[in-house]
Amino acid sequence: MKKLMSIVLALGAASLAVPAAAQFAKPEDAIKYRQSALALLGNHFGHLGGMAQGKIPFDAASASLDADVVALVSKLPWHAFGPGTETSSSRPSAARPEIWKEEAKFKGASEKMQAEVAKVAAAAKTGNLDNLKAAFGPAAQSCKACHDDFRKR
Repeated sequence: MKKLMSIVLALGAASLAVPAAAQFAKPEDAIKYRQSALALLGNHFGHLGGMAQGKIPFDAASASLDADVVALVSKLPWHAFGPGTETSSSRPSAARPEIWKEEAKFKGASEKMQAEVAKVAAAAKTGNLDNLKAAFGPAAQSCKACHDDFRKR
């Protein structure tokens, strides 16, 4: 089941990895897409955080699945921040203008986060809570750094 889920997610991600202009008919579509991807990312990352912080019981299989989802979904939202998707009158966004003004910095932050969540996925596969805790902190910090610089409060 886990392998099937991974294959389905990978195929879905591959089909979505086309240029933003070709994929989104309207800026609202790009905003909705990236918000959905980031919400999914946040839900699974939050579940991992609950385990890492001892707020919910550690379940190795669940942690591994959550971490795999996080690692995959962490690659999805970035192309939906293309030119012309800064604002929409029908779809509010928490994205700050700095995303488009400091594109290299934003790209670097997204790449750092992806690298850190890959480490979380590797740690979760060990089935060891201490390994998950060690990898989770730096990944959470990379998320916070990007939010601090690029997300409206």
